[in-house]
Amino acid sequence: MMPVSMVGRAGELAELDRAWAAVADTGRQSPAVTVITGAAGVGKSLLVAAAVEGLSPRPAVVLCGAARVHDPAPYDWLAAVLSGRDTGGLDLPADALAWLAQQPTAPRERYAPGTLLRLAVRTVRLLVGAGPAVLVVEDLHALDPASLNLVAELATAPELPALLVVASRPPSDAVAPELTVRALARLCGVRGAVRQHLNPLGVAEVAEVLTQVYDGSRPAERVSLAVWQRTGGNPYALTELLAAHAGQGPDALVRRPMPEHLRLPAARVAAPPDAELTGREEEVLGCLVAGMSNKQAARALGISVRTVTVHVSNLLRKTGAASRTEVALWAVQHRVPTSSR
Repeated sequence: MMPVSMVGRAGELAELDRAWAAVADTGRQSPAVTVITGAAGVGKSLLVAAAVEGLSPRPAVVLCGAARVHDPAPYDWLAAVLSGRDTGGLDLPADALAWLAQQPTAPRERYAPGTLLRLAVRTVRLLVGAGPAVLVVEDLHALDPASLNLVAELATAPELPALLVVASRPPSDAVAPELTVRALARLCGVRGAVRQHLNPLGVAEVAEVLTQVYDGSRPAERVSLAVWQRTGGNPYALTELLAAHAGQGPDALVRRPMPEHLRLPAARVAAPPDAELTGREEEVLGCLVAGMSNKQAARALGISVRTVTVHVSNLLRKTGAASRTEVALWAVQHRVPTSSR
């Protein structure tokens, strides 16, 4: 059975499998790049972990690193990769390797930035060897400038048979927003790069999670809707809510108070419940409440994706919402009648 955390992510997993096949099955010697973005808690790290675990054939090497959020330093990503790893056999200057690994014995004198960057790329090449490898970059938004530059260089490095998987929150959450924007642009500009953005789960997906948790017993629609509203469809919040009420029936997810750390800020939607919507807008709103994408809504209503996009824009304007999720929450909060074919 697919893990609960992967509900609604089957398409993304399949796309990551195809990206890996481009490296592992074809003998490709340049990196394949996948960039995954999304807000905190939508499951970026879980998606990457599940994808790497299921890769076939198995990667010869997996290099994974993340930022030191509370104590950033140059080349954090590479330092995390090197942590605890035997580097004695790497054909690199010992002082440069000590500096890249952020060892306490590293000399004060640094190499020139350009030289150090070339040595950092060479270090990764040596670790990858003949490959094929997977390079995982967690929390790009929190990385130091040197790491951002290194990751962008790796994306186009020749003779590097690897799948480079990068996960990031939006640049607005970044330590250095402008640098993060540029790094993401360079990564997404690589030929054949795969771009994924993870949205919160829809009502139907929350219902699927609850069905799995409660041994195949599908909860009442009102319960799924209320849980979706309480968590905003955020997989982390949903998982935490389930853990807080483990061993109790699904009604506890609705009746019991939300744990303090899961209480969401009030939605920024202040539109009156009598906002005037057209019949078609109500149909599109029903699709949003059901968690459909624009493409899915267009198929369900028999209209073009462009027309759906126009209706979604009108709904945002009329309700004062800042996102599709807020529009759907507004509909639920105000009990606005919605319909979809």
